[in-house]
Order: sequence, then C-alpha cells, then structure tokens
Amino acid sequence: MEYGLIGRTLKHSFSVEVHRSFGYGYELKELEPEELEEFFRKREFKGINVTIPYKTEVMKYLDEIDASAEEIGAVNTVVNTNGKLKGYNTDIFGMKKMFEETGVTLENKRVLILGTGGTSKTAFFVAVKSGAKEVVKVSRNPENNEISYDEAEATGDRWDIIINTTPCGMYPNANSAPIDIGSFPNLEAVFDAIYNPLRTELILKAEEREIKALGGLYMLVSQGVYSASLFQDTELKNETIDEIYIKLFNEKRNIVLIGMPGCGKSTIAEMLGEFVDTDLVIEEQTGRKCGEIIKEYGEQYFRDTESKVIEELSVENGLIISTGGGAVLREENVRNLKKNGVVIYLEAPLERLGETASRPLSDTREKLEKMYAERKPVYEKVCDVKVDAGGTAEDTLKQVKEAVK
Repeated sequence: MEYGLIGRTLKHSFSVEVHRSFGYGYELKELEPEELEEFFRKREFKGINVTIPYKTEVMKYLDEIDASAEEIGAVNTVVNTNGKLKGYNTDIFGMKKMFEETGVTLENKRVLILGTGGTSKTAFFVAVKSGAKEVVKVSRNPENNEISYDEAEATGDRWDIIINTTPCGMYPNANSAPIDIGSFPNLEAVFDAIYNPLRTELILKAEEREIKALGGLYMLVSQGVYSASLFQDTELKNETIDEIYIKLFNEKRNIVLIGMPGCGKSTIAEMLGEFVDTDLVIEEQTGRKCGEIIKEYGEQYFRDTESKVIEELSVENGLIISTGGGAVLREENVRNLKKNGVVIYLEAPLERLGETASRPLSDTREKLEKMYAERKPVYEKVCDVKVDAGGTAEDTLKQVKEAVK
C-alpha cells in the first residue's frame, strides 16, 4: 500500500474519492487492534490517514510528531520519509475550514463537544485556540472536567455551539442522534464530524430550527487535501478544496422528486438518468400493484411498506429517487430522504392533474381536489427546492438541473 486510510471499520469512508484527484493509489485498510503494531513495524507505505479508533494509539509507533498533534494528543496523518514516520493532525485545518464555511466564529462562545476520542481532542484544541469563552467535553462516562449527557441537557440554555465528534448517527446507523438539541434553546450553530450521511439526524434537527449547521464532508475534504500536500510535499491550494468538495457532494447526493400523483416525477427522473421509483420498488418487493395493496390491505399497510423502502434507499448515495405522492406525509420519510438527498417539489397546477382509476386515493375529481388541498402545504414545507412543473417536461427538467447546482 502506497497511500491509504487505516481504521477498524471503513465501510462508511469517502476518503478514496477525495484522494483520487491527486493521481496516486489510495486504499482502505481495516485493522484490528492487535494488527496495529505489525503494520507500523513493517512501514510498507508512503503516507496514511488514520481514523477511529486509532488516532491516539498510533502515536507510540512514530519517530516524530508535529507540535500541534503532540499538544492535542491525536494523529490522523502519517508520512513515511526514508523509513522515518512523522505524524500530523490535519483535522485541525479541516475543522477550522468547516467553521469558516458557515461563517461561524467560536470567539467568546460557550462550546459543547460531544465525545472524547481523537476528533474530540482536535475540536477542543481548535475551540480554545479560537478564543472560545468555555469549552466542555461530554462523555457517557465523564472523567476530570467532562460532563455527562444528562448534565449537558440540564444546562442546555448555557451553550452556544455544539460539535459532535462521536460516531452516533453514522452510516449504517443513520437514524440516531447523540443528544436532543431540543434542550438547547440558545444554540447558534451545530457541527457534526460525520460525513456519511451528508446530513445526520443532528444536522437535520438543527436545520429545522433554522440553526446554522454543517456536516463533516467539508472537513473531510479539507483535511484530505492538506494530507495530500504532505504526502507529496506540495503546496496546499484552497481552491482545490472547493473543487473536490463540490464534485464529491454531487456524486454522493441523492436527487429526490416529490409532488402530487401525475405531476411528472417519473418523467423528469427518467430524463435525469437511471432512477428508482419507490412505488415500483414496493411492487417488485410485494408482487402487487400499489393500488391493489391499498384496496386489499388498507393505506396504513401501504405506508408502512413505503417507509421501509424509503429507509433502505435513503442510506444509498448518488440516486435519483421518484417518490409516491404521499411519501412525505410521514415525518420519518422526510428525514430519511433528506439525510443524503436534496428534496425537490414539482409543483403542478391542479388543472394539469387528472384522476386515475388505478390510484384509489385519487380516482375521482373530488378525491383529487381534496388531496391537492391537503398535500400542497406539506410539499412546500418539507422541500429544499420548489420547481414549477406547469410547463413542458423540458422546462421542468431545466429548472431541476439548475436547482441541484
């Protein structure tokens, strides 16, 4: 292995995609704790990144450690120069860039850091160096100056900024959050070092309250570009960060189309490229048409089946998803679709929609008009972008492409 990433579980990693832009081979290598010493004894690499749970453990195998990494007590980048290993913490740079991207300053702020691992140490270092008024770590088993999660929530009105450095909410367990931010009425910003999914449960809850929030993809790309400059002993270029971030974000993001039955979701999805239709997936899995399922088993049964399909699709990356008309009526579906997706509402006027015998929920004009009145406000509330679908399919497609930029 010339270059790569070591950690215990790496199925969630996007690091290969970040480093492929630099023209060298980059591998993911999962190691058990007992394999770590042998790996570093052999030193059969030119440069590596280090992730959970080895950012502190690797330090004892290095010949030299950068001063900032030494002060933090965590290394995430190791460079092999003629057999000598030097450790760096490029997460410092990545975390600073994450804050800059949102325009948030930590100066004179009270900062709560969730977790006590290597990334937590980096967040603490950056917060202190940035002039935070108070910085406290939260732990399930608090020691020294750490506090418990219960204590953090009990003092919720005290904190301005939350930074999550735990793996809670990371793929494939994307439906969890490390803490309930409902207990924090004065939050100005929420950051999450997790980048898969693109928007964690924690980030989504912050966005619902219109709190500034950002997941860890920008941090990942920033530290990765810095790591690449160390690997190849080249100048760090900030413009490269944005180029790689935009490219990777577009690759990993799902495009989710929502709207009334008959508004053109499947047509636009097909024009965008290869796509999945949640109704068709349901029919493939059950062997029954959606209308038949509703008639025979009821809408509740159909919605339960739909929710399972959406949960499965939402953890994937780079999909074009056409949803059923009622998919976003359930909050859990909206949250799942937004974790990796931009939700686009195709708004077609009522007069363009037609009742269909195969859709028992809208098989008469009266039912369709009632459905439109009930669902239109929901679509508008949950979407990230609204597109006018009242014109031609080509016009709608152009707007959708513009929107996803």
